[in-house]
Amino acid sequence: MFVLLGLVALFAAPVWVITAVVKPLFVVLPGRRPDWGVRLLRWGSGMAVAAAAILLAMALGAVELSDHESRSGADSSPAPACRDAAPHLVERLVGHRASYLPPAFDCVLEDGTTYPASESYVWLNGLVVTCAVVSVLLAVGAGYATDRQTARRMRVPDSETPG
Repeated sequence: MFVLLGLVALFAAPVWVITAVVKPLFVVLPGRRPDWGVRLLRWGSGMAVAAAAILLAMALGAVELSDHESRSGADSSPAPACRDAAPHLVERLVGHRASYLPPAFDCVLEDGTTYPASESYVWLNGLVVTCAVVSVLLAVGAGYATDRQTARRMRVPDSETPG
């Protein structure tokens, strides 16, 4: 199932990139809304969530694919994902470990130690966390900007005060 989700994410990623490039261009064009800053922060927060979801789906799909390859067929042991390591490590392989939270595929050696089958999981996990943090920061910024706009509208202009 995660493999299909990963494939969908691969097709969604270019759409995300195009949207992330085109939307900010519309902000700099004349005729934008007066609350464009808040709307851009909210949009950015949503796009960061979408990026995190796409990256997580790709990582989960990669783990599922590696796990499936290691359990299927005559040439499945040692796990194909683990064979790219140095020859002295491949000789000592006894198994593998798949993890979905956080996504990882580790190769297990005779002595019980492990090494990652691919470094891509490390940077994918890092990007997912970074996108999630950016999303939260943008949402907080949008809330703060909305509160400032509301407070500005509530103030009575100086020219209307009796004096």
